[in-house]
Amino acid sequence: MNMNPEESLIAPCGMNCALCIAYQRPKNHCLGCYQLENSELKHTRYCRIRYCPERLEAGILFCSECSKYPCKRMKDLDKRYRTKYGMSMLENLKFIQDKGLDLFIQKEAEKWKCPSCGELLCVHRAVCQHCQEKL
Repeated sequence: MNMNPEESLIAPCGMNCALCIAYQRPKNHCLGCYQLENSELKHTRYCRIRYCPERLEAGILFCSECSKYPCKRMKDLDKRYRTKYGMSMLENLKFIQDKGLDLFIQKEAEKWKCPSCGELLCVHRAVCQHCQEKL
């Protein structure tokens, strides 16, 4: 499947890579989970979801398309992100499944926009990386 640059930032688990600290940081910048150039970055090299054999063998983009979904890995990831960051990977994947990738990308751009400066927030930080506004 051909993906545009925005679409390629949505990881198999439903994470919007554009919101990740690894994507937003200037040093050791990650390009997103679908980029092969990330093989040197530890978090992408060892990601069990990115390299899930069931997903790769089935040739599917998103975990929600897998017959084993939601697996233990996805449930654990979802629980961690709900608890620490107020984001649900399972809800993200459900939205993508129900309303499509384009609408998900639009929703994310609005949801994660800094109310002060309008830049994209980082899900892993409690302050805006651009204007330092506390959230």
